[in-house]
Amino acid sequence: MMEFGVYSFGEVPDASARSAAQRLHDLIEEVELADQVGLEVYGVGEHHRPDFTVSAPAVVLAAAAARTKQIRLTSAVTVLSSDDPVRVFQDFATLDQLSEGRAEIMVGRGSFIESFPLFGYDLDDYDELFAEKLDLLLKLRNSERITWAGKHRAALDNMSIYPRPLQEPLPVWIAVGGSQHSFVRAGMLGLPLAVAIIGGSYENFVPMVELYREAARRAGHDPAQLPVSINSPAYIADSSQQAADEGYPPYALMMNRIGRERGWGPMNRMGFEQQRSLRGALAIGSPQEVIEKMLRQYELFGHQRFFAQLSIGPVPHAQVMHAIELLGTVVAPAVRKEIERHKAM
Repeated sequence: MMEFGVYSFGEVPDASARSAAQRLHDLIEEVELADQVGLEVYGVGEHHRPDFTVSAPAVVLAAAAARTKQIRLTSAVTVLSSDDPVRVFQDFATLDQLSEGRAEIMVGRGSFIESFPLFGYDLDDYDELFAEKLDLLLKLRNSERITWAGKHRAALDNMSIYPRPLQEPLPVWIAVGGSQHSFVRAGMLGLPLAVAIIGGSYENFVPMVELYREAARRAGHDPAQLPVSINSPAYIADSSQQAADEGYPPYALMMNRIGRERGWGPMNRMGFEQQRSLRGALAIGSPQEVIEKMLRQYELFGHQRFFAQLSIGPVPHAQVMHAIELLGTVVAPAVRKEIERHKAM
């Protein structure tokens, strides 16, 4: 069955403590609603910037665990390169216990670099840090007692790591962008894959997912047993025009802010409309438009999860809540029904 979920970075209109507090309270309400309307997973990202509130995903997810019953709770992502795998494992093992077995970890190298100088790491070691720390994290989840040595962290000599999670093993996903090497690594390790598609056409990622599955096959893993998630910016409203009019201003605000930092050209309404067309990366539109895009993506990827980033920029809380409701009560059931119908033919 296709899973549907929502993730957020906890965007705020300003860096005040009051704005952050309100946004965090809103986030918990959003997770609670997502649980109530039958979505399978909710994620929060890790950032260390004034425009995002979530720097400690496990803390936010632990608060959500107390208010939810069924929905899985994940980071989206944990910036493993600049974190300590022992603490990451302990945080999410604790979350797994609090949530009675609903925790996941989604690890990535991170699209922002603020955490590297913040925690004393060198950007020249960007990929080496991730590879080494992922190796340690996977060993921690596979064994209660561990001996391990690396370059960027103190060695562990026959150490026991507690607490242990309820799930065995605790799910670890690898989140990737456009690097072929990242797709191959995930496949060789036999780990679930989360593909972040934030621009262009999602069709461009089909060869990358095929590369992941081929790498898994060559490494002795069964690709059919490895879930793939498509993670995309999204916004759903009652009509296409309403979705565009409400979704464009915060999206453009956020993308232009990031674009100025990275030297991208400005986002305009024409480019936005192209991105939300059937082949574009943005799942922004009426329920029917989003349903059609989800089904088209499923034809291409055969994936097991769609993960919607419903707040890109400071979207009003009431609008996010309505989008979650439409995703859970209209879009997800229609997509699942159509997929099952095709399987039965």
